[in-house]
Amino acid sequence: MIAYIDGKLAYKEPAYVIIDVNGVGYQIKISLSTYSALPQGERCRLQTYLHIKEDAHTLYGFLTTAEKDLFLHLISISGVGPNTGLTILSSLSVEEVQQAILREDVRTIQHVKGIGAKTAQRIILELRDKIKKETLTADSVVPAATHNTVRAEALSALVTLGFAKNVAEKTIDAIIKRESRNLSVEELIKFALKSS
Repeated sequence: MIAYIDGKLAYKEPAYVIIDVNGVGYQIKISLSTYSALPQGERCRLQTYLHIKEDAHTLYGFLTTAEKDLFLHLISISGVGPNTGLTILSSLSVEEVQQAILREDVRTIQHVKGIGAKTAQRIILELRDKIKKETLTADSVVPAATHNTVRAEALSALVTLGFAKNVAEKTIDAIIKRESRNLSVEELIKFALKSS
């Protein structure tokens, strides 16, 4: 999997960009919010997701980890493919999608082109608990961006070390709740290893 692409922004238009990395141009599909935030001709880094089908390998790019995480949540739902996920993120900001899911606001999600009532309801039903958990955890002690990165890195490390993902998540969340200070990834992993 290609986690990110870092290089010079050679070309951009609302649907995709081309990033030059040492003479190789990567074409990456993007949302409108990523498009508007990217300066032409400057060096940039996009978080990426590689979608593989029989007839195509397509890169999707995101300026923020939050946007990529929400995209991955959306495409995990039956009936929501990568292009639909990108359309949702082009029509609504990450915060608007999260708020619509938390408030069970079917109409807001349904206003996105190509999303019917049943798909909007499925998105809310399947993502409500995940989004609620992420926003509750993010609203705790640490600023959201820093906290989510530290938590995600610690979780990834613990899973790599052989922890079951759900056990690791519960352990990390308990440690974050217990400690009243900002923890580094290393501290969080050490606490988790000691508590198991």
